[in-house]
Parts: sequence; structure tokens; C-alpha cells
Amino acid sequence: MIRGIYVSATTPGSGKTLVSLGLADALHRHADRIGFFRPITSGPEPENDPTVVMLRRMYRLAPDVCRAGMSGAEARALLAAGRREDIDARCVEIYSEIAKACDVVIVEGTDLTGQDAAVEFDLNARLANNLGLPVLAVVGARGLSAEESADAVDVARKELVAANCSLLAMMVNRADPGTVAAIQAAVRPGASHRPVYVIPEIAEISRPTVGEVAKAMRLQQIAGSAELERDVHAIKIAAMTVGNFLHLLEANDLVIVPGDRADVMVASLASAFSPEFPVPSGMILTGGLAPDPNVLPILAHAPFPVFKHDDDTFSTARAVIEVRSEIHSGQRRKVAAAMGAWARSVDEAELLERMALPRPATMTPLRFLHELIERARSDRKRIVLPEGNDVRVLRAAEILHRRDVCDLTVLGNAGTVAELAAAHGVDLDGVEIVDPDTSELREGFAKEYQRLRAHKGVDLARAREVMADGSYFGTMMVQLGHVDGMVSGAAHTTANTIRPALEFVKTRDGVRLVSSVFLMLLADRVLVYGDCAVNPEPNEEQLADIAVASAETAAQFGVEPRIAMLSYSTGGSGSGSAVDQVRRATALVRAARPDLPVEGPIQYDAAVDAAIAASKLPASAVAGQATVFIFPDLNTGNNTYKAVQQSSGAVAVGPVLQGLRKPINDLSRGCTVEDIVNTVAITAIQAQAPAESKES
Repeated sequence: MIRGIYVSATTPGSGKTLVSLGLADALHRHADRIGFFRPITSGPEPENDPTVVMLRRMYRLAPDVCRAGMSGAEARALLAAGRREDIDARCVEIYSEIAKACDVVIVEGTDLTGQDAAVEFDLNARLANNLGLPVLAVVGARGLSAEESADAVDVARKELVAANCSLLAMMVNRADPGTVAAIQAAVRPGASHRPVYVIPEIAEISRPTVGEVAKAMRLQQIAGSAELERDVHAIKIAAMTVGNFLHLLEANDLVIVPGDRADVMVASLASAFSPEFPVPSGMILTGGLAPDPNVLPILAHAPFPVFKHDDDTFSTARAVIEVRSEIHSGQRRKVAAAMGAWARSVDEAELLERMALPRPATMTPLRFLHELIERARSDRKRIVLPEGNDVRVLRAAEILHRRDVCDLTVLGNAGTVAELAAAHGVDLDGVEIVDPDTSELREGFAKEYQRLRAHKGVDLARAREVMADGSYFGTMMVQLGHVDGMVSGAAHTTANTIRPALEFVKTRDGVRLVSSVFLMLLADRVLVYGDCAVNPEPNEEQLADIAVASAETAAQFGVEPRIAMLSYSTGGSGSGSAVDQVRRATALVRAARPDLPVEGPIQYDAAVDAAIAASKLPASAVAGQATVFIFPDLNTGNNTYKAVQQSSGAVAVGPVLQGLRKPINDLSRGCTVEDIVNTVAITAIQAQAPAESKES
């Protein structure tokens, strides 16, 4: 079993951080404890190494298992003094400390951007050998042809073998997207005959954001939006008349203009506010010139940031061109693009097979959420998001698309959606936008809705009106198979989301009601709570339905169902109408699904604590180890899930709706972008279930 991997660049500018990030994500889902070590950082302070900081945040890694060793300046001084052994000794010591606390450690070598790349290559090879780690070599193919890339792979192999390195894998990164297939065909197999993976250059990663430009150049923001996560697609220097300038201006251009050109400033602002014209990513006023006092208040309302710089226009433009974009800036949009590129280009299963990692013993919240994304990606589905007028939904759509999780349809007026996206720097290229008001599907949907609701007296005119509503239109897209599932509720009530589904999607055969669960992600396991969001006072038949549906949902998400039918009494110790109802519901579950382990009535402590269970229900197969908790009513369930969430730090994912023929899920109106991403992934996984199981 491999305990660590040394990620080593073989050419400058290889983009190896993308590979480290992809490895970290894959290993985090397949090992209990991962670590990260960067022996030599390019910055002056190892503690602030940007990749280390990013991975600590993303995977909640403690500083003692995610760290850098020494600064590049310190390493160069030791090399110049002939003390290379000191570098080796310190790196081996730190790696050993990390490895003691981890199952697998990713070690990322230097960037090969120093004065002598050959010395750095030799340093990385020596460190890999001293740490006893196999090398994952990253060849940068930016600007290379297919044959040149294949030759670079051969050269890297020979040099690493000559340095006595154990070669785990070769990857080609930053390839021109148009040459990926040709590179794959041109690369010669190595001694192992394992695949060489080719990852294309990703524009979303290589483009700097206005925030990165501002930070690198120490720009002073004087007006406009505080939104700095806007990609800079190109630079436009305003050295011409307004008419000619507007003719050349394109979306997400960074406008560089002398601080006394009020005409260009106002014209750029007018362009941003017009749906027919492009929105710049930002504006830099040069020459240290303050804008006209009458113009500055107008610029305050710009939907893009406005900066001031003391240098002249030419020097400013040259400095902007030199700004490099980095994944480790930590922006989730760049990270999402990197993860999507990794997923599309690398066969994780094959790569992990080379490492022979043991399956993790526990399920952490972070691992569960990352596995949701992988499972959703494994069998691609299309999900509709009806609330295209909510910027959180648009941000989530961008991240889902960049991570290549599923196909998406966003509902809303195309112009309004585009304007909202542009105002907030959201890139929806590749995401389908459908306007229910003008869609050619609307008439057919209306006729189908009239047919399904004819018994309620719905005529065609009313049906056309109903189908203008995003929730109804999106639900009908699910019903007729245009999409596989729907996620709504960021800007609407639960009733608004569920009502259309109840009207014509209906519940599965044998299921009497729609219910919900929350997936409660504790520190070391996942529990399922139902029903905490939909049914206020279920009767015994409904409780039994909720229990069976919740067990099926648990199994679908990898949780072995052991059902606890909760009450204020355990076993036969108590009586009363509420306890008796739970007792009868438990009997109904056993009769309907004798294969499911179920216990009830049972108190929460006896359901989760083995010691208490041993005294109260010693013969129970569920007590002390329950995974599915069925609450007697909505009041109890809703309060309990929130109490556990707040007091234990558990992550609550949901509500996940269950019982419908097709997957439709609700969001809280206070949801975050991450909540939307997770719920879309859950919906896609639900849509992967075999058709017969959905109809049974």
C-alpha cells in the first residue's frame, strides 16, 4: 500500500497544483486521514503557502498535517552553502511527523521556476527518493504540439528513471484543448503500460479575476461593486473615441482608461446597464487622476469594481498582462473548474488502483458531500432550476457546470438572467436558459396539464396561465421527461415547490404521501431524520410510510437502514395514545417490510447509546445503533434536527423529498450556494435509480 505520492513538475508552468487538488479530492474520499506537505514554498513564509492554506480550508486539515517546510530563499541559501543534506533532513523529519497521523500524504514539489530548473528537478527527485515516495510526474504542454508533448513525456520518464525514482504515473497538463486527442495518440507507453492522462488548459483557471489583478497591483478601489470574483477575459485600453471604443468592448473586458476620460467611464457604465451591451469585468483609472467630481457619484453605482492606479495607461496595461491566475487563490469558481477538468480527464478508479488504498472506516461530512458530487457525475442527469432570478441559483449553476456534475436548465427570461449573471460576474456559458413565457414547450405543457386536471375543471386558458409559473413549468419538464429532476425553493415556499408535484407527478405506487428526510452528517457517520419538514401530524399508516421511505432513501445514499420509531417511551414501559400510535406504526413497518430492522417505540437515547440500549432493550438489533430516526410529528422532528445541528456542529443536508414518482427537492429560502449544489447532486442521484424502483 502506498503511504504517499510525490507530485513533481517536469517543466516550468506545468500547473501541478491542479493535479494536487484532484488527488486530494480523490484521496479524501478513499482514505480516513490525508495529509499535504510542500517541502519548499516559493513565498517568504511557509505558514502562508497559498496551496497549503487552500487545502486546509477545503478539506478541514489541521496545520500539523497540512504544512510547508521552508521558504525558497532558505532552500537556495542552503544549496549555495553546500548543505543540501540539511534540506533533506528537515523535509524527512516533517514528512515523518505528518505520515504518523495520516493514511496517505500528498507531497508537492517545487515549481521549476527558479534560475536553474535542472537543479530544482534534481532536488525534487532526491527528495522523492529520500521520502521513499513514488512520483506522479506532471508535464506542462502549454504551447507544445502533440509530438512535442509526447517527446516531453519520454524525456521526463528517462530523467526520473535515471534518478532512480519510482514512477507512479505520468500526466500531461495545460494541453491545448484541440490537441488533447492527438497527444493521447502520440504518447508512447511506459514500462507499466498504464495510461498517461492528458488534462487540457482551462480558460476559467488561466484567466485572472479582477480581485487577483487588484491584489497583485495593489490597486485602490474607489467605486463600483465589491464583487471581485469576475474573470478578466481581455484588456481594452480606451485610447479612442467613445463610439469606436464601444464597438470593440466585449463582455468581461477589463477597461483601462486615463482618470480624466469621463466620456469613456460614462459610456462603459451605460453599456453595463443595457441588456444589449456587454458588461466589463472592471475598470482601472490611470495616471493617478481623480475622476470628475460629477462623475464619481455615478461610478459608485457601477455593477463592476472601479480602481485607481498612479502609473500611466501603458505601464498599467503591461502590469495587468503579467498577473498570473492561480487555482490556490481559493475562489470556488476556479476550484470548481479545476475539479471538473480532473474528473473529465482522469480515470480515478484506475489511478487509485495503483495505490491500493484501504477503504475508510468512517464517513465524515466532507467526505459524504464530496461523494455526492462523484456519484452524481457517474451517471449524468439533467436537473431544472426554476428560480433563474436568484443570484444564488445562478452561482450554483456555474459551479455545477464547471465541476461537470450534471446538465442544467435554468428557467427565466433570458435577458433578465443574462443581465443578473453579468452584474454579478457569473458565467453561464453551457447552461441552458429556458423562458416559460416564450418557450415552444409551453403550449404542449398546457394541454397536458389541462388533460391531467380536467377532473378539477381546468380549461386550456387556465392551463396556459399556470404553465407560465416556473414551478409548474419545471415540474412538467420533469413529468414529461425533458429533465430528470427539479430543485426549487430558494425564493419560494415548500408548498410552492411541492404543490405542482402533488397535482400531476403524484406519489409512487404503494406510497400514500410525500415526506422528507434530513441527512445529518455527524463527525464520523451519517444519520437519517424523518419527517422534519412536510407532514405535521402523521397517523400510524403515514408514520409507517415515512419509515419505509426513509429507509429506502438511507440505503440509496449508502447508509445501512436500522429504523428507530421514536417516542417518549421505550418498549413496553409506557402507554398512552401517542406511544400506542408509534407501536402500531412499528407493527405496520414490520408487516410491510420484514427485511428492514425496526424498533419502536424507542427513546432517542436508547436508539443511539449502546450502554443505555443494553439496559432497556438488550435483545434489539436496532437499539444503540439506529441510523434512521422517525419522529412522531413535525414539531418534534424539526426542533430535534435543528437542536442536533446547532449543538453538535452536524451538517444537515435537506430536506430531501421522498415518495414522488420522480425526484423533486425543496430548498430553504435561507439556503447557501453550497446547499443548492448539494441538493442538485442529491436530486441527480435520486434520478439514477432504476425506473422500476421509482414506480414500485
